[in-house]
Amino acid sequence: MNAPSTKKRVIGIALITAVAILGDAMLLIVLPLYWHEFGLTAMWQIGLLLSINRFIRLPITPLVGMFYQRFQLRTGVFIALLLAIFTTFSYGFIQAFWLLLLMRVLWGVAWSLLRLGGLLTVMDTTSDHHRGNFIGLYNGLWGLGGLVGMFAGGLLVDQTSILFVTTSFAVLGLLALPAVFSFVPVTKGANKETAVKREIENGWLTPYVALVLVTGLVMGFIVFGVFASTLSPLIEGVYHQEWTIARLTVGAATLAGLLQAVRWGWDPFIAPVIGRLVDAAKTSQRVLLLPLFGGGLLFFILGSVSPISLLLVSLLLFQLLSTIFVTTTDTLATNVAARSNRVKVITAHTIVTDVGAALGPLFAFFVIDIYKVSTVYYFSGTLLIALGAGWLIFMKRTAFFADS
Repeated sequence: MNAPSTKKRVIGIALITAVAILGDAMLLIVLPLYWHEFGLTAMWQIGLLLSINRFIRLPITPLVGMFYQRFQLRTGVFIALLLAIFTTFSYGFIQAFWLLLLMRVLWGVAWSLLRLGGLLTVMDTTSDHHRGNFIGLYNGLWGLGGLVGMFAGGLLVDQTSILFVTTSFAVLGLLALPAVFSFVPVTKGANKETAVKREIENGWLTPYVALVLVTGLVMGFIVFGVFASTLSPLIEGVYHQEWTIARLTVGAATLAGLLQAVRWGWDPFIAPVIGRLVDAAKTSQRVLLLPLFGGGLLFFILGSVSPISLLLVSLLLFQLLSTIFVTTTDTLATNVAARSNRVKVITAHTIVTDVGAALGPLFAFFVIDIYKVSTVYYFSGTLLIALGAGWLIFMKRTAFFADS
């Protein structure tokens, strides 16, 4: 039997990841609105549950990197999918904060295995000439799990029950297990490390790499942390009169899920195009400036807008910019990793992204508990603009407009 082509491997690992994240994506939309049904008693518990899986990845991800230097990529992805199935199913019947916290910790381990395994699989089968394209395809397709998890999860929970949704998503995970053996390679993540030992000894953490890692930190904080976890409360604060379509009540959870679903729906088409633009080396940093400055301005609008129609348009615009942000940042990181210690650089990129994603919900709900959701968006907008200014200063001082 012939080995799958590069494109089939990328599609395969992306769809396996998509199935694995269904439960986590659903929780981002449902938990802030139905937190009493999960047995929670305080708002801070929402932030901690949505953050702990990211915090646990900080010590776990280096260990996962060591794991992939010794074991097959296929083994790690298979373990990750099993953990995802178990934790997703558990969300439906556990109504105790500490048990839910444990499940979120286990999901954090699963995501570390999935994320690192996925990026290493893409790197194994691509080159600098088309890596951005395949990174865009990979990110776009695994984002389909966010589409189904957030939109279908939010809609079905509004109409049925949390247990029904989590059980359905867990069954889909079981059906995906055989795909791991078809599409995930058996190679170890460290196969190409010996070729770069000299560069490793000379030090891999250059100023440019440091700036790429800081960008990954901010990207995780904004896109996967603040925005993903506060979308429902942001809409709920403006959406006072619920719509009814075909006798179905369109609640805040459904509307938030629909908005996120639109983003995940266009990602498989838009993200590869963005990746091809980033592959043109002299435009990669310029592409990054668009989501930094544009996203910063949009966050100030999101924090102050009141008509629901204008809010929805602004949210869609930011989600387009977030697709550009994620694809460009991941491509910059993998291009750096391809010229250095692959596992070490990708591990560092994964860690800083997780730090940002972990701090996002915790910061957001802490601030919301004291002030209001608009304060979170004003701060985040300022952060994006400041990072954009940092990139401009770096480019000006180094005349750096191409990957190196």
